[in-house]
Amino acid sequence: MPKTAKSTTKPVNTKPSKTTRGARSKLKKLRVIPLGGLDEIGKNLTVLEYSDSILIIDCGLGFPNDDMLGIDLVVPDLTYLVSNADKIRGIVLTHGHEDHIGGIPYLLQKLNVPIYGTRLTLGILENKFEEHVFDFKPELHCVKAGDKVVLGQFEVEFIRVNHSIADACALAIRTPVGIVVHSGDFKIDPTPIDGEMTDLARFGEIGKEGVLLFMCESTNVERQGFTPSERKVGESLARFFEAYRKKRIVIATFSSNVHRVQQIINAAAKYGRKVAVTGRSMINIVSAAVELGYMSFPEGVLVDISEIKKYPPEKMTIVSTGSQGEPMSALYRMAFGMHDKVELGSGDVVIISASAIPGNEKLVGNIINELYKKGVTVLNDSVAEVHVSGHACQEELKILHALLHPKYFMPVHGEARHLYHHKELAEYMGMPANHIFISEIGKILEIGTDSAKFNGTVPAGIVLVDGTGVGDVGNVVLRDRRHLSEDGIIIVVSTIDTQACDILSGPEIVSRGFVYAKESEKLIDQIRLIARDALYGCLNKGVVDWTQLKYKVKDDLSKFIYSQTKRKPMILPIIMDI
Repeated sequence: MPKTAKSTTKPVNTKPSKTTRGARSKLKKLRVIPLGGLDEIGKNLTVLEYSDSILIIDCGLGFPNDDMLGIDLVVPDLTYLVSNADKIRGIVLTHGHEDHIGGIPYLLQKLNVPIYGTRLTLGILENKFEEHVFDFKPELHCVKAGDKVVLGQFEVEFIRVNHSIADACALAIRTPVGIVVHSGDFKIDPTPIDGEMTDLARFGEIGKEGVLLFMCESTNVERQGFTPSERKVGESLARFFEAYRKKRIVIATFSSNVHRVQQIINAAAKYGRKVAVTGRSMINIVSAAVELGYMSFPEGVLVDISEIKKYPPEKMTIVSTGSQGEPMSALYRMAFGMHDKVELGSGDVVIISASAIPGNEKLVGNIINELYKKGVTVLNDSVAEVHVSGHACQEELKILHALLHPKYFMPVHGEARHLYHHKELAEYMGMPANHIFISEIGKILEIGTDSAKFNGTVPAGIVLVDGTGVGDVGNVVLRDRRHLSEDGIIIVVSTIDTQACDILSGPEIVSRGFVYAKESEKLIDQIRLIARDALYGCLNKGVVDWTQLKYKVKDDLSKFIYSQTKRKPMILPIIMDI
């Protein structure tokens, strides 16, 4: 993976500092301010503030809802951070998923702050930076599990956890009022692919020190038991490679799950297959993982996607993006016959090695339906064990609660139902209900050495990213887009002479998304007459103000069109004066 010229990666001084000791006597309050990741999935960002120091935990992005027409991405509102830029001591990252690091390029457009993360996390981030331009070189500091860094009033310790991406960490943050533990995204996998299990011993040691506040992810809190090991997927893949020896295998998965991709590579090599990678994010992350040593290809196994026709289909495995049904992803283009290198048919098996994120079920279903129409054999987590979650289920959450035994608890990373289920779990573990705080983005939790309470709010919300525009699309634009999508638009074009109070040309009627003009000529003619009468009605009274002319046309046409069609298209008068 080429290093971007716009960033620098530095080793970290891991010696613990004494700066967080001796300050307890000041009895100031620690402020915990979530700016994302609550009452939603994604867009995770949490702020810790004490005195003159602000620490940022993650800065992710979210994906648009169905009613956010044309929007590409959603990032947190950074107004509070920008207005307190002089207090920010750094950003610490738990892992390299988009919902935790995807918002950082947009934050760096406004703030220049140091960033701390593990090697793979920073490698993925550097790849993202190549798509953005900054006025400075982002300052990246590489850490590893077990390291401690001092950022103002905070000392941050990185603790190894298992997740669906390598190099994930939880955080133990020593503050002047006590220890705050942030779980990040995690699960407890006793047989991880890299052999590095979640460091339960370190959690236990920190629990014995005394934990003031525990902030724990809630994604899988509704699921009982334990999350299966990632190795289970490898065992399933091996069975399918054996069962479909005579077919080409296409596997779509999360590009960031390097352990999953490595298991696919290993299975393909075992059965004498070549592997090709397609999809921009898959190519980028595989390149980063290989360069940093988190993934490896046996010699001669990897081939370029443009060369797959040189090999028999039964000797090919294609690793692809698109497991969430994303429009224009590699799998989407294959399914709908738009991929320039891969054409799917009855000789192919497609394995979707992921579960649909809530809200994406329909997108994934569309792709599966299209694949079946092509005669493709499709396997996904509803019919085969081809995916396991990277998030802790109830019993794993209980283990962390028991090890840490925190004084206060704030569930994070989940929709409202997840947060409230996690509250019930914490109560089951013996925590008093008044020590559990279900927060909202922008809401301030103030914690002292012997008390905690909500106290005020800060500006918070969402910023919409549309193409290269960040924040330039708001509620008004979205309302117009919804209006256009539901009822279409009618454009009325006319030229008038304000001095003679006469219409020189038009009105001409242009309709888009309302009715098919060639089959509705009578209605269009009536609309033209209504617009003409509205203009003459104003001109004959000497009314030549543009606002009043346009309002009269829109008002008369709206009433007429609704009476005839029960529709409310957007009406756009364009009136010119000669």
